[in-house]
Formats: sequence, structure tokens, C-alpha cells
Amino acid sequence: MTKVAAAAYPLSPLADWAEYEAKLSRWVGEAAGVGARLLLFPEYGGAEIATLGGRRWGTDHFGMIDAITEGLDEANRILTRLAGEHGVHILTGSAPIREGGRILNRAFLIGPEGGLAPVDKLMPTRWEREALGMRGGGATQVFETALGPVGCAICYDSEFPLVSRAQAEAGARLLLVPSCTETEAGYWRVRIGAMARALESQFWVVHSPLIGNNDWAEMVETNVGAAGVYGPPDMGFPATGVAALGGREEPGWVIHDCPDGPVERVRREGGVLNHLHWAEQDARLATPGRIALR
Repeated sequence: MTKVAAAAYPLSPLADWAEYEAKLSRWVGEAAGVGARLLLFPEYGGAEIATLGGRRWGTDHFGMIDAITEGLDEANRILTRLAGEHGVHILTGSAPIREGGRILNRAFLIGPEGGLAPVDKLMPTRWEREALGMRGGGATQVFETALGPVGCAICYDSEFPLVSRAQAEAGARLLLVPSCTETEAGYWRVRIGAMARALESQFWVVHSPLIGNNDWAEMVETNVGAAGVYGPPDMGFPATGVAALGGREEPGWVIHDCPDGPVERVRREGGVLNHLHWAEQDARLATPGRIALR
């Protein structure tokens, strides 16, 4: 693996595509300029596409989704150009879109040679289901990149162990967790999930939150969190499991080297061997015993 950059990213009302391109060019250029080769933007980071032309959406969630869907190809064209220009991989900010009569929460993983793959949220939150009628994506995926195999768990997905575990078993040594949370509790749910996934599968987890307040759309009105990089609290990693952490609601990049070496070593020689011992749960879970105690 390699140097990874996690964005604590604030949305901006944008006048036109030129302003959108200028903003993303600054962000990508800054991370690439210090050697990052995999850049992670947050969940709902693509929502600012809906502001082009000064549009304000209030509670019109579906009008906003249509605007994002309409602008998605142009946004990806800009980000694909930036990935190629800087020789980096980019996980784009996700956004709710329409596809085939469904509403999905979708990001894209873009490679430096122009490859582009959709990354769908698998487990919509209660709000996404009830307010937007959002559907979850299909099977979990691992993305084979020039940097190595990469997994992704969008926000709430990170709170379900088997989603990330399937990616670890398919070869992922690094998990990307973009998030959008409007409360302190929401941020900590995702952060605790990210740290737990790092512990269980003994690999790197990189967390990118949306931050800041936006009065132009209820969907992304309040956003809190801090970007971070986590690992298993064992040999080769910090005792806290926190490899790097940005300031709360502090915009910018958190950048950290995430090599494969420590992952392979801790899985082989660690004080605990969670990754190796995972399957031993199976026989103990098949038929839980019930014991009457008086």
C-alpha cells in the first residue's frame, strides 16, 4: 500500500463548473503535492454538485438528487482528469443518485489511468430509507489497484462487521470509510466501527468525514467529525490504534503512510491474532445454547 490522504471536507455553494473544478484541483493538488497516492473524499461530498448556478434546495431532496444525477458525468470527468494529471487514485465524494428507478448512495474509485468503478453504500441508514427511499447496493467488492487491494465501507456500512470482513478475506489490506454524520453520536458510531474493523481484520482503516454547516439543503445541513487513520492496537501500530487524527471540524487532509508490512507482520506475530482466529467463531455460533439458571 502507500501514502493515503483522508479529507475532512466542507461543502461549498458553487457558481459554475469552473468553480467546482478549481476547488477540486486545489484539494487534489495539495494531497498529491506531499506524496499521497490514494485520496479519500467523504460521504455526500458529491452533494455540492447540486449547488451549481446558486441553487438552494431546502427540503426538496428529490430535486436535489436529480440535479446531482444530471451533473455526475461531468464531475467524474473532472476528477478523472485530476487523477491522471497527478498520478493518484481518488475515491470521490459519494452522493445520492437515481439509477434504473432506484436511489443509491454512490461514490466512484478512479485510477490514474482513467479506470472508474462505482462504489455503492450497502446499508442505508434509517433516514436514507425513510426520507429518500434509498436502496442498498449489491454485493461487497474489493478493488484491485496498482497500490494493492482496497475495500470500502461507506459510513453506516462500517458498523456491520461482516461487510468489511468479507473484503479482508478477499485480500484487502486497507479499508476506506467515507462518512457524513450530523451528530457527535453519529461521528463516534462510525469512528468506533472503523476502529473495531481495524482490530478484527488487523488492517488499515482510513476515515474521511464531511464537515461544516450548509443552509442550502437540509440533507447536508450539519456535519461533524475528524479525519483519521486507524490500525489494530498491536505490534507495528500505535497502542491506541490511532495512527493519525485531524482536528474536529478542521478542514484539510490527514495524510499517513499505510504500508502492507505492518499488516502482514501483526497478522503473523501479533500479541493477538484476530484475523487468523476469526473463523473459530463459526462453530460456536451455529446453535446458541440456552441455559436455565435459578
